[in-house]
Amino acid sequence: MLDFHALLSPNLNKSAKQSIEETNRDPSQSKLLWEQMGDVAKDLAAGTVGGAAQLVVGHPFDTIKVKLQSQPTPPPGQPPKFAGAMDAVKQTISAEGPRGLFKGLVPTMAREIPGNALMFGVYEATKQFIAGGQDTSELGRGSLILAGGVAGAAFWGSVYPTDVVKSKLQVDDFKNPKYSGSMDAFKKILAADGARGLYRGFGPAMARSVPANGACFLAYEVTRSLL
Repeated sequence: MLDFHALLSPNLNKSAKQSIEETNRDPSQSKLLWEQMGDVAKDLAAGTVGGAAQLVVGHPFDTIKVKLQSQPTPPPGQPPKFAGAMDAVKQTISAEGPRGLFKGLVPTMAREIPGNALMFGVYEATKQFIAGGQDTSELGRGSLILAGGVAGAAFWGSVYPTDVVKSKLQVDDFKNPKYSGSMDAFKKILAADGARGLYRGFGPAMARSVPANGACFLAYEVTRSLL
């Protein structure tokens, strides 16, 4: 499955970066500070804003995705708990209210905001490393794919445990919850499975994220060059 995060992040980052630049076009000290920042620092800032924006837009969809993926196979002749995405939305709101769509938001914040900041910073830093300087305009598509893949690996390598906690909270039973919150889930996973429990599924996530982010960043750069 294509990395949902990888699909959203570059466009959100671009919008965030443009928004930051727009707010600094007046003759002020903040404009001077922005102009003095290097590309890596700008991407760190834009990635932070983009990660926050992505939370508002994407988290309810992620909650429904996790619910559908984690529902058990029904006995023969019995229908599944959720007939589809819209049914999952209806059942979640009916049982838990709109808040149910935002379960696991805190660990998602701990994943998306620093993770996006790091990802876009690493992406720009990797491009500059390959180019041998700050001018990365002549990099080929292979180099851009490589930089995007490294950035995707940096994202998941730094924040993966928060994604595990997030997923546990999203599918926790509303009436009889196993976890009282993010820290409780973290402690119980650690107590039950050790540190390995916080990295369950890490290999497939990396195998998906590296090529997906490489392709997505390439598409982002190509599209930006055509605008």
